Amino acid sequence: MLESTLNVPPGALIAEASPAPPSLSKLQSGDRVEFAQLVDTYSGPIYRLALKIVGHPQDAEDVLQETFIKAFRNLSTFEGRSSVATWLYRIASNEAFMALRRRKPEAVSVDEEIETPDGEQEPVQIVDWCCLPEEELLSSESREHLDKAIDHLAPVLRVVFLLRDIEGLSVRETAEALRISEAAVKTRLLRARLQLRERLSHYYAERLKVEQA
Repeated sequence: MLESTLNVPPGALIAEASPAPPSLSKLQSGDRVEFAQLVDTYSGPIYRLALKIVGHPQDAEDVLQETFIKAFRNLSTFEGRSSVATWLYRIASNEAFMALRRRKPEAVSVDEEIETPDGEQEPVQIVDWCCLPEEELLSSESREHLDKAIDHLAPVLRVVFLLRDIEGLSVRETAEALRISEAAVKTRLLRARLQLRERLSHYYAERLKVEQA
């Protein structure tokens, strides 16, 4: 995960601890308490994911609402081949990309393959941040720069990074949520991490100068 690349303690970038899995049998039997618990548990992560994809709070609220409406309507047909959480992320990702395409018709589909153009250069300015203290890496300013760098990622790279490194899904779960191959997840995640490192290198290079002054 990216936190190891940044010398950040494991789990530091993950928004919150993984919740206990909901009971699929209770959900499918119409247990409203269980469904209310599902909404309470996953509203935060799904809203964060939607907001980072669509970029507008109102659109993210709409994605959140549509996600749980569709989940409620389709629980009876959910076969449980993936976890309920992964299923929710899949619905939310689809809704978010549909909202993004409505605003930006040129937006890339989440399942479209990304090819590296001939001659495209890989990041060349990579700063070693090992000398920065941990509190600097975890500061609010550093997190703000990370958020801005994430926003500059292409949507298809951004969603993989968010699911894998921020929400803490496994490679398999991320692939299931986005309905792409595990190989595609690994490729996009690597590309996202490299682009983030390149964007953050200038910021941390300046911080290193301050620390060493």
